[in-house]
Amino acid sequence: MQTSLRRILVFAALLAGLWSQAFSADVAAPKRPNVLFIAVDDLNHWVGHLGRNPQTRTPNIDRLAARGVAFRHAYCAVPACEPARGALMGGRRPWSTGLYYNGDKWKAILPEGGGLTVPFLKAGYRVSGAGKIYHGDQYFPSEWSDYMNSKSLSASGHGVDKNEGFHDPLRHDLKDEDLMDWHTVNYSIERLKNPGSEPFFIACGLHKPHLPFAVPRKYYEQFPLETIQLPPYRKDDLDDVPAGGKAMAKAAQDHARFVRDGNWKNAIQSYLAAIAYTDMNVGRLLDALDRSPQRDNTIIVFWGDHGWSFGEKDHWRKFALWEEPTRAPFIVVAPGVTRPGGMSTRPVDFMSIYPTLCELAGLPVPKHVEGTSIVPLLRDPQATWNQPAITTHGFKNHTVRTEQWRYIRYADGGEELYDEASDPYEWTNLAGKPEYARTKAELAKWLPEKDAPHRGAGGPGDEDEPVRKGRKKPGK
Repeated sequence: MQTSLRRILVFAALLAGLWSQAFSADVAAPKRPNVLFIAVDDLNHWVGHLGRNPQTRTPNIDRLAARGVAFRHAYCAVPACEPARGALMGGRRPWSTGLYYNGDKWKAILPEGGGLTVPFLKAGYRVSGAGKIYHGDQYFPSEWSDYMNSKSLSASGHGVDKNEGFHDPLRHDLKDEDLMDWHTVNYSIERLKNPGSEPFFIACGLHKPHLPFAVPRKYYEQFPLETIQLPPYRKDDLDDVPAGGKAMAKAAQDHARFVRDGNWKNAIQSYLAAIAYTDMNVGRLLDALDRSPQRDNTIIVFWGDHGWSFGEKDHWRKFALWEEPTRAPFIVVAPGVTRPGGMSTRPVDFMSIYPTLCELAGLPVPKHVEGTSIVPLLRDPQATWNQPAITTHGFKNHTVRTEQWRYIRYADGGEELYDEASDPYEWTNLAGKPEYARTKAELAKWLPEKDAPHRGAGGPGDEDEPVRKGRKKPGK
């Protein structure tokens, strides 16, 4: 009997040891968090939770902001689609790569194997992509597990001209599913429903509200034309801007045409409608995540690739270094790190996304990555933060944004300085006043010591496609 009792005790001890080892292994190696990565094309800061434009309607983007930390002062690396995405996804600033403009053909400039998804692939993630993450339909296949084939889909609706809903009236009667974004979200939802055994990284790239501002008419109906308000505007706003800034504004192009034709409010109506369409798709994606058992172990990152101007400083589109074309929404939800309802006023730029996601997932940050992790701001949105946001548009054209100041220096030495606390629409350039010399000097310390020469074939114009054969390169 004593022998039997000893055997029972030994067996129980063995079971307890095995259970203890298994428990310790679980504690030591928790399951890595999933990532839902939402990129939105040409979405400026006209979202409800930022309060810049009270006309906008973004209930789904706002409910996402309420779940984590939203950044009031978030800025692009470059105010143009191709270099902005190349910088964010590749981890290298434009002054390091020479990737400055649309049409620069990023795949010929950025090295394969350095993209944001690569550390996740190496860690055993299934990395899926759909829509516009890099510029156009381009990506390095080696950096993804799978990517949606969108060749049969239209980002804008078949037959829709780029000026439709912008300079020209909306002619087409579109359905939600006529646009690629609908199918991009469907693809992402399918991967949420069937995640597999490995952790997932799902990148969902939404094209709207990029031109053309053409979406189903039901979204236009939310914004009656007679209720549309123009942005704050001063006719003399370019008078104190140096030559480099005036060249970026291109006042004689879009703005002169809108004033001549009387379509300023129409364009704003169309943009608000396109934002509402995007918000609907964001809602579909969030609903799918909420139905997923992975909801509580999924990091969500939401970002717009740059801002957009609607006549401020007689400027339209992106392609400039002021507040409107550089500022965009940025939201992070990180289970166990962020708390609901966080709002940070600290200035950040999107070069922070690569290292932040690596840190949140417990992955090493590759040596080439030039951004700084903002995990301290995710834990405490008002933590001490001494770094500004920096945006570049072209060779030696940079802007430095702190909570109070925006400093711009152009390649020819021209300068702008704005006190954002008292002048949020940047109407008064203080750069020429001697009493602000020290402020300028402190901000200028953040400018790069070296600027890589321009390596691509693009230019500072408004094209989102590669430069066509035979077109003269600007400055040549």
